[in-house]
Amino acid sequence: MRTTLAFSFAGLLLGAIFFALSLTPSLIPRSSLVQGILSGVAFTIGYSLGVLFRRIWKYLEIPDPPLTNQQQRRLRILVILIGVSLIFGFLWQGTDWQNSVRSLMGMPSVSGIGPVTIGAVAFCVFLIFRMIGKGFRKIVLAVSARLEEVIPERVAMLTGLLIALLIYWSVLSGVLLQAGLYTISIISEKLDLIIAENLPPPENPSETGGADSFLSWGSVGHEGRRFLTLGPTVEDIREVAGEGIDPIRVYVGIHSADTPQQRALLALEELKRLGAFEREILLIATPVGDGWIDPGAVNSLEFLYRGDVATVALQYSYLPGPSALFTDNKYIRTSARSLFKVIYDYWKELPVSKRPRLYLYGLSLGAKLSEDAFEFYDIIDNPIDGALWAGPPFSMKAWRVITDNRDPGSLAWLPQFRGGKVVRFGNQYGGYLGQEPWGKFRIAFLQHASDPIVFFDWRSALRRPDWLEHPRGPDVSPDLRWFPVVTMLQLLADFNVGVTPKDFGHRYSAEGYTLAWIALTEPPGWNETKLQNLRAKLKTFSKR
Repeated sequence: MRTTLAFSFAGLLLGAIFFALSLTPSLIPRSSLVQGILSGVAFTIGYSLGVLFRRIWKYLEIPDPPLTNQQQRRLRILVILIGVSLIFGFLWQGTDWQNSVRSLMGMPSVSGIGPVTIGAVAFCVFLIFRMIGKGFRKIVLAVSARLEEVIPERVAMLTGLLIALLIYWSVLSGVLLQAGLYTISIISEKLDLIIAENLPPPENPSETGGADSFLSWGSVGHEGRRFLTLGPTVEDIREVAGEGIDPIRVYVGIHSADTPQQRALLALEELKRLGAFEREILLIATPVGDGWIDPGAVNSLEFLYRGDVATVALQYSYLPGPSALFTDNKYIRTSARSLFKVIYDYWKELPVSKRPRLYLYGLSLGAKLSEDAFEFYDIIDNPIDGALWAGPPFSMKAWRVITDNRDPGSLAWLPQFRGGKVVRFGNQYGGYLGQEPWGKFRIAFLQHASDPIVFFDWRSALRRPDWLEHPRGPDVSPDLRWFPVVTMLQLLADFNVGVTPKDFGHRYSAEGYTLAWIALTEPPGWNETKLQNLRAKLKTFSKR
C-alpha cells in the first residue's frame, strides 16, 4: 500500500508541475478549450513520468526513505498543497500571460482564461488517457502471463509490451486514421464538386473554364473556381498602377484529368492557348491541402507587374490542410513534380530573351511540395528565376538545413545564409538582407517569428530552441520561457493557427507578400505613394 501511494503522489506532483507550466505563454494565444486540452495532455505526461520514475526506483531496489506513517501522511499533504498552489497560482497568472501575447498581435485583452473550463477539459483528457493506459496495461499483463509459461518472466514482460505497442499503433495509425481520412475525403470531394452561386462560369469563352477552355468549370473544384474568379481585374490594376492588362490564371482540378501527368499536360496546353509564355512573369503556385492558394500572394504579384503575370496551379487533394499528407504522400509529390517538369521542359526551350521569368510559390505544405517539385541539379544549366516560400513547415528539408547552418551571429528567426547570395529571409516587417549581392537565381523565405508551423521542433522537448535567444522576434512574448517537454506540447497546441490576425502566426497578409515580391523580383516603377495605394487596394480583396 505504501509503494502505491508514494508512486501515485510522485505522479501527481510532477503532473501538477507540467499542468502549471503549460499555462505559460507560447507563440500564439490559446482559447480555454485548447488550453484545457494542452494542460490535460501535459498533466498526463507529467503523471506518467512520475509513474515511470517510481517504477525505475522500485526496479533498481533502491530503499525508500525511512518514514513513519505520520510522516508519510504529512508528505502526501505537502505534495497536495504544492500541486494545488502551483495550479491555482499559474491559473491566476495565466490571463496576464495570454494578454502579453495578444497585445503584441493587436488583439483585445481578455479578462480571464476560463479556469473552470480549463480544469474540466484537462480532467476529461486525463481520464481518457488513463483509460487508454489501463487497457494497454491489461494487454501487457495478459500476453506476458501466457508467455511466462515458456520463457523467462522479464522476457515475457518485454514481449508483452512490444505486442501491446504494435496493437495500439496498428489501431491508431491504421484503422482509426484511415477510417477518419476516408470519411473526410468523401465529404470533401462532394463539397468540392458543388458550384457556389457566387462563382458562376465565366462569360468570356476564352477564360479558363469558359466555352473555349480545355478545362470545364465543374472540373476545377471549389478552390479552383474561387482562385479563377476572385482575383483583380484589369480595372482594379489600372486604378492603382495607372495601366495594366488582365492577368492570366490557370487552375487544373483533380477531376480535370485522370492522372497527374495528364493534368500537367492539360495545364501546359491551357497556358499556351492563353498566351501565358508571352507574359513578363510565369508563376507556378503549389496549393495547400484541398487546393487553396493564398490570394494575397498572387494578387500582390499581379498588381506589382500590372497584370503581366500568368499563374498556374494544380490541385492534388480534397483534404484540408496537413491531413492530405497522411494519404498518399508519393502521389502528392508526383503531382507537384509533374506540373513543374512539364512547364519547365517547355519553358527552357524558349528563347531566353523572349520567355517569361519563371518563379515558384507555396505556402506551408505548398512550400514543402514546391521544394520537392524539382531537384537543384536538374536546373543548374538553365535555372529558373526563383521561389517564394511562405510559412515553410518545420519538416521542409531546405529550410531546416539553411537555418541550422546559418551565418554566425545571424538570428534563428531571421537568419542569413552564405551572405544572402541565393537565399534570403524576411517577415511582415521587411528583411531580405544579405552581405553579398543577390544572384539571378533567388529563394525568399517569408516567415513570422510567431509562426508555430515554422518553428516547431521535436528537439525542443529536450533543448532550448535558438529562436528564444535575445533579441527575439518582435511578435514573440518576452514572457515565453523554455521548459523541457512542456514547450514542445505548447508549440503543438499552437498549431491551432486560426486564432491570430493577419501578419502573425501562420496567417500571412498581402502586404507581407508585397514586401517579399518586391525584394525577390524588383518590379519597376513603384514609389511609396503608389505602394500605399496598393496596400489599401489589397485590403479590399482580403474581405472577399
